[in-house]
Amino acid sequence: MATITLKGVTKVYPNGVKAVKEFNLEIHDKEFVVFVGPSGCGKSTTLRMIAGLEDITEGEIFIDDKLVNNVHPRDRDIAMVFQNYALYPYMTVNENMGFGLKLRKVPKREIKEKVERAADVLGLKEYLDTKPGQLSGGQKQRVALGRAIVRNPKVFLLDEPLSNLDAKMRAVMRTELIVLHKQLQTTFVYVTHDQVEAMTMGSRIVVMKDGWIQQVDTPDNLYLSPTNKFVAGFIGTPQMNFIDIELEIEGEKMFACFGRYRLEIPEKVIKRLKEPDLDYHLKLVTLGIRAEEMSLVKEIDNDNYDNVRGSINVYEKLGNETLAYIDLRGAEDKLIVRAGSRFPFKIEDRVSIKFNMQYIHLFDYDSGESMLKRG
Repeated sequence: MATITLKGVTKVYPNGVKAVKEFNLEIHDKEFVVFVGPSGCGKSTTLRMIAGLEDITEGEIFIDDKLVNNVHPRDRDIAMVFQNYALYPYMTVNENMGFGLKLRKVPKREIKEKVERAADVLGLKEYLDTKPGQLSGGQKQRVALGRAIVRNPKVFLLDEPLSNLDAKMRAVMRTELIVLHKQLQTTFVYVTHDQVEAMTMGSRIVVMKDGWIQQVDTPDNLYLSPTNKFVAGFIGTPQMNFIDIELEIEGEKMFACFGRYRLEIPEKVIKRLKEPDLDYHLKLVTLGIRAEEMSLVKEIDNDNYDNVRGSINVYEKLGNETLAYIDLRGAEDKLIVRAGSRFPFKIEDRVSIKFNMQYIHLFDYDSGESMLKRG
């Protein structure tokens, strides 16, 4: 059993900087929770407060219903893995993994058993007599994880542990960490600025900005039903397209108008409006649409303003897909459209862009909050 509860947790530094603001969250036993957000959002500070490495200005932190605000880090039964491996270069893998237990005066036989068990889980058995200088980055990170595993803690806290690895090794280690979490059956709290890591690893994700929680949700819900424009733009690669529009009401119909274009909004979307009785006529809002919810065809030469038109500025061939960057005609906006690998267009080709209006998002222009209920 390893639950973590944060109630109104706030961190203010002596210079007055408020790094974390009224952070409220309950992390369930055996969950894999990821804190994600841009640099300076407060995610690492929050993790360090859970670990006891940062003092709490206000609020309370409980581990298994025990208040730990004033409990020393070594007495919280947590293990922390940092971005820096912090291995002793003159010690073998075996000695590095068992060093913490040795300091606690754990019997040698027990240390040997725990280190061998952890090495077996992490695929390090053949490297136990090797020194860190002879290991790859991924192997060093596994040794750092092994040093935490041998302690058999209630909670693992991981602060950007993969950021020093190259892209291929990060992908491998992501998979290994997911498998490790399932094997250990304990609570993981993971910090990253990489939303791909967050989306592929977390059972729940905490999106942060400027010290505030923006949304706590599953990866699917974050992607499909972002609570505000920041979350919508931060989660997903490429990021969601945003266009400032005016809503027009014509009888029972609603249209999104921008530049020369007038796109009908489906009834399905209108029914999801949080305030259906509001007078939306000529209201300025932000329309969001994902790159995969648009398609490209050769420009259609007619006067139908349902056909959004533009020219291809740049495209990126990524093997299985192509990302097309498009300048719109008759509007100031630009779009990123996800297309297939067999991309038939060239730079400066004029195209028509078909919006899948069933899957648009609407955000309040001033607050950035989503105007739609979860679909």
